[in-house]
Amino acid sequence: MTHGVSKGGQVSTVPLLTVWRRLALTVQFPRRGRGLWFSIAIDAIWPFLATLTRLGWRSGPKLPSGGCLLAINHLSDVDPIVDTAFVMAHGRLPRYLAKAELWAMPVIGKVLAGGGHIPVQREARSAAEAFRHAIEAVERGECVVFYPEGTYSRGTNGWPLPGKNGIAKVALRSGVPVIPVAQWGTQRLMAPDSRKPQLWPRPRIELLAGEPVDLSRYADQPLTRKNLDAATGDIMAAITGLLAQLRNETPPQAG
Repeated sequence: MTHGVSKGGQVSTVPLLTVWRRLALTVQFPRRGRGLWFSIAIDAIWPFLATLTRLGWRSGPKLPSGGCLLAINHLSDVDPIVDTAFVMAHGRLPRYLAKAELWAMPVIGKVLAGGGHIPVQREARSAAEAFRHAIEAVERGECVVFYPEGTYSRGTNGWPLPGKNGIAKVALRSGVPVIPVAQWGTQRLMAPDSRKPQLWPRPRIELLAGEPVDLSRYADQPLTRKNLDAATGDIMAAITGLLAQLRNETPPQAG
């Protein structure tokens, strides 16, 4: 496995996937439950991702076999593509919460609907309905992916923004584990405001998953705004800590 040198000259802790590993994943990705259009999208996009980027991740046995939530920082439009490969490489099939407007788009809408993903509208009542569907999904054993920031990490030099507390609502009501995941490099493949990927030099993309976030102190507490915000803060702190490891940098002090 190949290790790279990150900013500051330090050696990255995340190994790149070898050519053979990338080829093996093509046939090892789980297929059951993908839906026709989501499956077509995965099979069409993965070869490009595998060959046009330098991709690596480290997680060990960090993704549970039952219902769970993945909390990931958000850097680019290509994040769901990379994150789907990461989750499927660990034998799970991701379900995403995404803006409801995407369901109206001809191709993307079919991919989202067929893949069992969860639409989120901006109205408070509709958002609550989406969270209910997310709870139902994890209770039947699904792996649901959240981008808790709700937008890209703009204006912070790539460090995560404060999170929205929807993930804390789902976690505390369902009791399933929250796995923090940090990613770095997707913004090099496609910047947040761009519609054109940058393929040369081949961008290095790394992901690092951590241990489940300890939310036990909230287990018997009322789901007040204060407690939800505190639990969300714990989740975002875990993501930021993992990102600091990926970047070999110290995150800015919360202010």
